[in-house]
Amino acid sequence: MATRVAAERQGIQSIEVGFRLLRTLVATNRPMMLRDIAAGAGMPAAKAHRYLVSFMRIGLVEQDAATGRYDLGAYALDLGLSSLGRLDPVRLAGPVLDELCENLQETVALSVWGNYGATIVRIIDAGGPVTITLRAGTVLPLVNSATGRAFAAFYRGPYLKKLLDAELRETAEAAKVSVTTARRQLEKVLMEIRERGISRATGSLTPGINGFSAPVYDHTGSMVAAITSLGPVGEFNVEWDSPAAKAMQEAAAALSKRLGYGSITEPDSPDTPSRLRTKGS
Repeated sequence: MATRVAAERQGIQSIEVGFRLLRTLVATNRPMMLRDIAAGAGMPAAKAHRYLVSFMRIGLVEQDAATGRYDLGAYALDLGLSSLGRLDPVRLAGPVLDELCENLQETVALSVWGNYGATIVRIIDAGGPVTITLRAGTVLPLVNSATGRAFAAFYRGPYLKKLLDAELRETAEAAKVSVTTARRQLEKVLMEIRERGISRATGSLTPGINGFSAPVYDHTGSMVAAITSLGPVGEFNVEWDSPAAKAMQEAAAALSKRLGYGSITEPDSPDTPSRLRTKGS
């Protein structure tokens, strides 16, 4: 029984060998000559050709009749799009949030854009002496929360401007300044956030609580979520170059990569085959 299980786990070596050719095509991101693909996969050209013929029969690879170069085929694109369509940022964020909470020893959360704005969908409490009152389902303001500012800086959606304008009017009224002044003040904050790639807030939403929030992107380059960390003033360092800021950016980058961000060359790149460009580009 053990021998049979071990044999099953060994898999089919020829499939694993053949996929070295596909990895070479993916890594190079352009049509290639047979000799170059074979060299990249570390096998003789004759052997590589046999694999490529089989891959062409099932649509994983195609060959340009004029140049003889090989490239990924239509079925490879179908596989990629199907895989991307199954990626759920909320589900995939679990391990990332757990690790981040353990590393920082602070409360961390995941937020997405909902019907009413930036909404917490998952939160992990570090269990420290200071209780964070935020809960899943909480909608965060765009102007004075780290999470809201991340969405205001990086998210693109049809209702964001409307919500932001309403908040700015309320903010201006409370501060007894003009809406134009409030907008200019916020734009200055957002400009710095865009330069840093991460947002922060210092006690402006919840007294005594600081926060960082980093954007998460999907395979289209669109922001789909924000990872936020929260901690008490005096203990939670909100300097831009603090260990917490670095950890936040690394966590957001890890989740973005898992969602396919950076896996497809930007549409403006001349090396990107048109069939691999993002829909709508």
